Parts: sequence; structure tokens; C-alpha cells
Amino acid sequence: MAPEDPKEKFYRHFQDEVAILQEQINGIGSVAQVGGERQDAIDHVLAGISNLSNEVADASDYVPSYDLRNYAQAVKALTDKLNETTTKLAPRSRFQFKPRGASAATSDLAAPKNDPRLLVGSSLADPLPASRGGPVVAADLSTENDDDLGDLPSFSKNYNEEMARPSATKVRKPSFSTAKDIAIFGQEGLHIILPSSASRATSSGRLTDLKGCVVDMSLALSGTTSFANLALKNIERSLIVAGNVAGPAHITGVSDSIIVVSARQVRIHECRNVDIYLHCSSHPIIEDCSNMRFAPLPASFDTPEDPVKNQWDQVDDFKWLKSEPSPNWGVLPEEQRLAEEIWTKVVPGERGKDLQDILKAVGVQKQ
Repeated sequence: MAPEDPKEKFYRHFQDEVAILQEQINGIGSVAQVGGERQDAIDHVLAGISNLSNEVADASDYVPSYDLRNYAQAVKALTDKLNETTTKLAPRSRFQFKPRGASAATSDLAAPKNDPRLLVGSSLADPLPASRGGPVVAADLSTENDDDLGDLPSFSKNYNEEMARPSATKVRKPSFSTAKDIAIFGQEGLHIILPSSASRATSSGRLTDLKGCVVDMSLALSGTTSFANLALKNIERSLIVAGNVAGPAHITGVSDSIIVVSARQVRIHECRNVDIYLHCSSHPIIEDCSNMRFAPLPASFDTPEDPVKNQWDQVDDFKWLKSEPSPNWGVLPEEQRLAEEIWTKVVPGERGKDLQDILKAVGVQKQ
């Protein structure tokens, strides 16, 4: 097999990093200002832009100058977008009093868009000097009229619409920081990872109409953090790491998938060809299901429940009333259970592994 072209490898890496930074910039407005959290988020984006700038400069040994200019312009666009976002979010007063004799340029230096860290000409944002094809941009010191009505009230954020937008990467990390619950629906072919900021949205969890996805909620719902209840419905060829559920989990219409969940009660309806790694404090119940296989939680899964009280293999089939064991479910043999390395390295998104690599590694094949 021929070695991968470094230019192509860098191109894909660059596109992924740009997509992540764009998402982080879009999410700045949803981060609270208290405790300096918003400034921390801005600084994090600045550091990301700086790292990307340095990587572009380092790639000059094998990337053509034309491509370098395109990369530099893309980094500049990120910086401009961050400038615009921070300027819009800056506190505004309806009336502004300026000291007599103070120049407009001097007073405007305090504006967020003129923060030296954000200027395109600074080392953080300009990956290449002008002599090497980088853009030459002058700092904008013009004043703005602050005597306006300010920004309009914001509406609830549509996280599903944001996740569905075309992007260079299949990875999505919706913060759900302004939501009360987690609702993911109508997605296909995405690797969705809930960050720790989503741990506030635990009133309920609803995952509906997903195809060929990996949804990992373990980071947001680990330890003592849990959903009040969970519903999974109409999911195909996917891996769902659902996290902890303090109450019931309802699983309906799932096929050719793998589910990891810890719940007090589990009711499973109309499912087929599903492997469930489970902790359940009561007997799991299945109805109208076929080829269901059960296993205990992976060792790396963080749950507050007592493993001794796990009744993962005490399944009741409400549609099988005979004395013989139900043919609709069984125990997943130990030799067929996923290795711990899969859960700790591959599923979280090991570098160099894309969505299809993960689905293949866990045995969920795309049809």
C-alpha cells in the first residue's frame, strides 16, 4: 500500500480543525460570562487558531505556495469571525460619554475587535508573513456608533439544525449548554460526542430517527450525573453510548445496533439484532423483539450503580409465555464482547479513525 500523500493528509487535518474552531466560535455566545467562562472559551479558540497557524507554517516544506495562501486566508477568516463574534457579544451602553480631548482611535483601542491577540497581523492569527504569501491586513481603528438599540433577544438554539449543517468532518460536539434536555433526531452518518457542558441538560434524553451514527454521551453522563429518563426510538446501524439513567429507559424500533446504558428500568420494544451492554437494577423487559443479546457494562463505563445488583441477564420476554427459554434473546458470549481497548480508544474517536472505522471496529456494518 502506497504511503499517504502528506499534502492530502494535511488538507484533511486542516479541514477538521477549521470545522472544530468554527463550532467553538459559534458556541461562544451560549457560554455564561460569570466566572470568566466566556473569556476562557475565547482564549481557547485563540489558542486553537494559533496552533493551526503554526501548523500551516510548518507545512511550508511540502505544501505548494498557492495552497499555503489559501490556508492563510482560511485562518484569517476564522480570526475575522472571532473578531465579529466577540464584538457583537461585548456589553453595549445606550449612551456613551467620552472624555473631552480623547481621540476616537485611542478610545476605540479598548474594543474587543482591537484586542492585539485578535488582530490578523499578530503572531496568533497570521500563519505566514507577507513575504511568504500571507495576507497583509491593517488594523481597523475606526469608531462605531454605540448609540443603538443593542442586539435583539436570542431564541432557543436549534442544536439539531446545527449538527445537520454540511461540514468537512463527521464529528459533532453539540454543547446543549442552553438546553434542559438532550434531544437528537433526524441525523445520519455523524459521530456525535456530548461534551461535559451537556451535563446540565439531564431532565430527559431523546434520540430518534438516527441512521449510521455513533452517539457518545458518556462524558456528559458519567459518575453521579444521569438522565431522569431516556427514550431511544427508530435507530438503525448505530452505536449509542447512552450514559446513566436514574429512571426508566425505553428502547423502541432499534435494529442492527449496539447500545450501552445503565438504568433502573429498561423496556425494549420491536427491536432486532441489537447487542446491549447493560446495567439494570430490575429485570429488563422485551416485547416483540428478536436476536437480542445482552452483556454487562464495559469495565471502563463509569456508573454509580452497584455492579453486584446488576440484573442484565434476567430478561423477561412478555411475548414468550412458555416454560422454555425465549428464543428472542440470549447472553452475548464473552469471546464476542468488544475488547476494553475498543471502548477506551476507538469509540471516543482515536486519531486517524473516522466514523466508518468506528462502526466497523464495533461490528456495526453499513448496509
